[in-house]
Amino acid sequence: MLRIFYTSGLTLMIVAGLAAQPAFAETPNQILSSIQSEAKTVPGFQGFSAERGAIFFKTQHGKEFSCTSCHTENTAAQGKHASTGKAILPLAPSANAERFSDPAKVEKWFKRNCNDVVGRVCAAQEKGDVLTYLLTVKK
Repeated sequence: MLRIFYTSGLTLMIVAGLAAQPAFAETPNQILSSIQSEAKTVPGFQGFSAERGAIFFKTQHGKEFSCTSCHTENTAAQGKHASTGKAILPLAPSANAERFSDPAKVEKWFKRNCNDVVGRVCAAQEKGDVLTYLLTVKK
């Protein structure tokens, strides 16, 4: 009887542990593929560019910020929010495996940050270029 209880308890712990795993964990490349599917619907799409992504990331936009205002030039390093001073974990997936692994978080991140930096929603081309650039950054 004790053994059955132990086995049931172990099974319950395993099931509970699996339930705690992210339900939609993806790789940054899978996220990029999803963005690419969206971008392909726009006439003239010719693929993503790490060079364009780096320029977009480092350039000041409509709200006088650039992505580097918070995430720094070295996206493999910790950043700091320009207004609040709150620490920001590295943005580059090579330095932070949790980045770009949850589609909902990625969409929320782009929506918030594009609004803060550019003053509008970023186009799929811009998001794809930035993510392509970030995937080139080594730790």
